[in-house]
Amino acid sequence: MIYFAIKAALSGLIVAAVSEIARRSPGVGALVASLPLISILGMMWLWRDTADPLRLANHAEATFWYVLPSLPMFLLIPMLLRNGVGFWTSLIAGCVLTIALYLAMTVIGPRFGVKL
Repeated sequence: MIYFAIKAALSGLIVAAVSEIARRSPGVGALVASLPLISILGMMWLWRDTADPLRLANHAEATFWYVLPSLPMFLLIPMLLRNGVGFWTSLIAGCVLTIALYLAMTVIGPRFGVKL
């Protein structure tokens, strides 16, 4: 249980740090947020827990394929905000788009040999 708490606290600290950095400088906050810190931590925790190179390789590859459908959200939200759409509506629209693209990826990806 302590191990889980450490993992959660460290991951939470990264999210909090990004939030604070972005409050001071949106560009620098975006840079830090774009770093795959959570993915790297996830791989480190997975390696520590399993030491299974095949599992880690599959995880890293699936992460790559799942990042792709999440990227349009980062274009849709600012576009909506700049056109007067409220924050929560923009955020929900971005999340709905991402979910739809995730679903599409899980259906279409395997047809092209993508292992998710």
